[in-house]
Amino acid sequence: MKYPSYLNLLETGELDLRISALYEILKSCTLCPNKCEVNRLEGEKGLCQVTNRPMISSYGPHFGEERPLVGVNGSGAIFFTYCNLACVYCQNWEISHLGEGEVIKEEDLAKIMVILQVWGCHNINLVTPTHQVPFIVKAIKIAAEKGLNLPIVYNCGGYESIETLKLLEGIIDIYMPDIKYMDEKVALRLSKIKRYPQVVREAVKEMHRQVGDLVIEGGLAKRGLLVRHLVLPGDLSQTEEVIKFLAEEVSKNTYLNLMDQYRPCGDAWRYPPLDRKINREEWEKALILAQKYGLTRLDDRRARFWF
Repeated sequence: MKYPSYLNLLETGELDLRISALYEILKSCTLCPNKCEVNRLEGEKGLCQVTNRPMISSYGPHFGEERPLVGVNGSGAIFFTYCNLACVYCQNWEISHLGEGEVIKEEDLAKIMVILQVWGCHNINLVTPTHQVPFIVKAIKIAAEKGLNLPIVYNCGGYESIETLKLLEGIIDIYMPDIKYMDEKVALRLSKIKRYPQVVREAVKEMHRQVGDLVIEGGLAKRGLLVRHLVLPGDLSQTEEVIKFLAEEVSKNTYLNLMDQYRPCGDAWRYPPLDRKINREEWEKALILAQKYGLTRLDDRRARFWF
């Protein structure tokens, strides 16, 4: 058994079958739970605004990620343009809402992956990949044929199709979803998506089924689930429900990055209390809740300025 796992699928030819299945979905796109059912291969656009080619904003070593991803040389981040959510407070507003970026070929995306490896990055970090999965998997195959052997990180908003996730089994080494909220009305108002709590619960459980708890070797993440949860002002993020879900339905050994860095961006000023940062009391409550439910694997780069 080779590692990373996608090298095994490359050898057996399974990777080609997955690529074909994913591009077939684009003919009536149901890659994500939005289920726009447009023919993206013919240039039709759904909510994500991306058609039949990869679209990226930037790439390079990223040192602001979780410690097991960053290591010494950084995480090899590729920022994909647009998103399958429409969060009113998105901190990458220019990329996700305004479409900052350029259309490239799958071969160019593969070259970027190889370049990041040559630069010494410890992984390939796919930032907002959900709506561009077919192009990404094709690029992984091309890059693997050229010597790519880094873990693949799927850095997403948690609004994932189980069908698509199953096609990613054995390709993705590290799943890194956000769990944004546990209230359907809040998700619809702030991210413009339906059934988010139900969808993210099933998606995270499927991710954990595939890769298990996060495995760290020599200080670097190799395989597993890493969950992010951004604490929002006024408990719009329902932090207790998120933590309780992870502890009781996924694993108490879940590696969790509780994030305190919320700041008003985009249209946040229109949605109080999103027009302010979180306060110390809100942050301390989140930490106490993690302790209450027995989640002890918290990313150690969190909230240093509070103490």
